[in-house]
Amino acid sequence: MAAQSMPTQATQLSAGEPPVVGTAPKASIQTLPYLLLLPSLAIIFLIELYPLLQGISFGFHKGSLLGTGAFVGFDNYLRMFRSPAFYSSLWFSFIFAFFTVLISYTLGLALALFLNLDFPGRGFCRVALLLPWIVPAVVSVVSWKWLIADRGGLVNIILSLFGAGPIYFLSQSGWAVVAVIVIKIWRSFPFMMLSLLAQLQVIDKSLYEAARIDGANNWQLFCHITMPHLRNISIIQAILMVIWSINDFETPYLLTQGGPSNATENLILLSYRYTFGRNDVGLGSAVALFTLVLLMVLATIMMRQQQKTH
Repeated sequence: MAAQSMPTQATQLSAGEPPVVGTAPKASIQTLPYLLLLPSLAIIFLIELYPLLQGISFGFHKGSLLGTGAFVGFDNYLRMFRSPAFYSSLWFSFIFAFFTVLISYTLGLALALFLNLDFPGRGFCRVALLLPWIVPAVVSVVSWKWLIADRGGLVNIILSLFGAGPIYFLSQSGWAVVAVIVIKIWRSFPFMMLSLLAQLQVIDKSLYEAARIDGANNWQLFCHITMPHLRNISIIQAILMVIWSINDFETPYLLTQGGPSNATENLILLSYRYTFGRNDVGLGSAVALFTLVLLMVLATIMMRQQQKTH
């Protein structure tokens, strides 16, 4: 057999054909990547898809924390739309997200432009301004709650030294809304600043030099060079910040628990209150699913706006 195989290989080499090397079956090569992905896909299904499907199912049942309950169709959604608390939470969620995105972006942009300059101590300033974002949410919100407490808060103690009356940041609805928004802005602007600063540093400096030669002033440089280069990252930041603001649970919960009189209760807190406070899992799931759909619609609109700018 060996003697017969030798002429065969010699014939192939003389004919200019490469020798046949043993290869694995084609089918096994194609299925191997999918087999390797199965453990990861199973984990994603267990921690992401399964709870989502279960939450959707709860939204159509009259259930509690002890069981799914009977199927009621769209009754939970009808109750949600009839509830005044839902519209109050929806309004606060929009106000909360709007002012958080607007002010944190404006502040982050101003600081990014400042930190993009060359001055002594720039590195220290960058690190110091990142602290509100680095500090854990629980620590930062509880610290703010101690500062603005109605009784014994540091802010009111300082005001009393100047003869001013105390401000009830946590027990008056208007001040509570302002306090929650301000703390969220304080926690959010470093993300805006860092992302914008990274984009500012990749803008070609020759563009500014050429524009200055043509007589452009600083405002024209900002409007016609800086902002067009920041447009895409700005839209992405806005999408992320809207999602994070509407989904923010820890800031209003740790600071006011949605009070006073549900003035600082967003949709996530409302879903939590229905589910764990009233043991109405069906209604809580309906609010949560509505929030998910709302965020998907807002993100789609903003992404389409980004595509139009190209």
